[in-house]
Amino acid sequence: MQKVLVFLIAFLVTPSFSGCLEAEDKRTIIEEPGIFDFGRPQPITTWYHYAGTVAEPWAVDATDPLAVLSSNISANLTGANIPYFTNATYYGTGFDTFEPTIGVTSSGAIFFTNYNGAGDGTHIIRSQDKGQTWEDVGPFLGGDEGGSGQTLNSNDPYIYVDKFTDRLVKFDMHALAVINVEYSDNDGETWSTPYPTQGYAVPQDHQSIASMPHPNAISGEVVYVYCINTGSPAAGAQCSRSLDGGRVWDAQQPGYPTGTAQCSGLHGHVAGGMDGSVYRGNPSCDGPAVYRSLDGGYSWTEHTITTEIGMQQGWHSHEVATAVDEAGNVHATWIGVDMMPWYAYSRDQGDTWSNPMMIAAPEVQETGFPTIFAGDEGRVVLGYIGEVNDVETNASNSGWSGYMAIMTDAFADNPLITSVAVNSPDDPLDITSDCGNVRCGGFGDFIDVEIDDEGRPWIALSHNAAGSDEAIIGILTEGPTLYGDLTYLEFLPPGGPTTLKL
Repeated sequence: MQKVLVFLIAFLVTPSFSGCLEAEDKRTIIEEPGIFDFGRPQPITTWYHYAGTVAEPWAVDATDPLAVLSSNISANLTGANIPYFTNATYYGTGFDTFEPTIGVTSSGAIFFTNYNGAGDGTHIIRSQDKGQTWEDVGPFLGGDEGGSGQTLNSNDPYIYVDKFTDRLVKFDMHALAVINVEYSDNDGETWSTPYPTQGYAVPQDHQSIASMPHPNAISGEVVYVYCINTGSPAAGAQCSRSLDGGRVWDAQQPGYPTGTAQCSGLHGHVAGGMDGSVYRGNPSCDGPAVYRSLDGGYSWTEHTITTEIGMQQGWHSHEVATAVDEAGNVHATWIGVDMMPWYAYSRDQGDTWSNPMMIAAPEVQETGFPTIFAGDEGRVVLGYIGEVNDVETNASNSGWSGYMAIMTDAFADNPLITSVAVNSPDDPLDITSDCGNVRCGGFGDFIDVEIDDEGRPWIALSHNAAGSDEAIIGILTEGPTLYGDLTYLEFLPPGGPTTLKL
């Protein structure tokens, strides 16, 4: 087991001569070697830090004892809250994307949305070798491999892996009016025909779907719930349920407590828990909030996370991303009014929340596109894009990077955050000055992150710098597992710009 880092022994010595009323402050910094010494240099795209607080909303470098001391942080790098050597990269896919979403099945196969526009629709691309190579698995119209998609157009492409049944769920919205769902139970080798959902409110937009084990299911063990935006903040989000494995859907109903005023209809990805709960995040009228259903998506309660850190007022003013870990704890992230990513957790199904934490890596100045996924209890990965230097004010190392922030013990008094950028500073994913605050390139409205059964996090991104909007997948080449025994992941080879194909 790695040693604990002892940051400080401080003692005050009072001078013995008379007339001196102030104590002399003699501080000795003692750093026990080993905790951040992995026998090799730290990558320039990896940071170990503590979260900012409402009072001090900036990252604190955990490897700098003086920085920790000045922030009055009590470092407790023990148990699961210890650092692991961590590095990240990305792999190009050779396919374009828009609003990239991702899913990983128990076989280790990775699935990513490929956007093809009107007349061809969304296809799903698959990798069976941990992101090294990719193939188009449709679903194809009439089963004609290489042809157009079964759903000929999708304004909002979406892929979801039902982690309880391993089913692939392809979820497409057409012309803001029609939503179709297609399924595969064999890693994309074959697909169902499209099943239409019951859309009554118009427009049908920003759709998201999740599953959870629930006794209401009449076929199989899970209930599916999807929610959409109606385009009206006052109308709020509308949600629908399927009790028979996603074939028949009921009429859309409010995804919030009836009689409660709503100030936003847009929402983040829906998330289901092992305990039968399902959550969606968007602002209440008071601040970032999570909406919860315990009866299979029929009724909802509203839970404001905090009133201290409001929501960004730009493109992601709606996006509260939620996740549920294996113990049923709820995790949420959003972009605050300071354009930085904030995080909080609940250990009682959203009834009460931790203090909000600012989780961006040191030196990051602006962020956007928040996303989150949780593994075993207290292990979580948060994704976002971030900018250190704005291209309009600093041409050196400017542009946007894809970040993952990893906590192996989110419930520690001061959780250690390991942040990684999947691209190097001289290889930006986008150079739009305000990309974090607007729709830019293949990022669209959102990005996505997931953890595979090995415990490795994967983040779905777009490489927009060359105008190709190529789907890229960011990964840890080395780092801690977020499922199972807390240990090191199997090493994966470095990627980067040499893997781009478009």
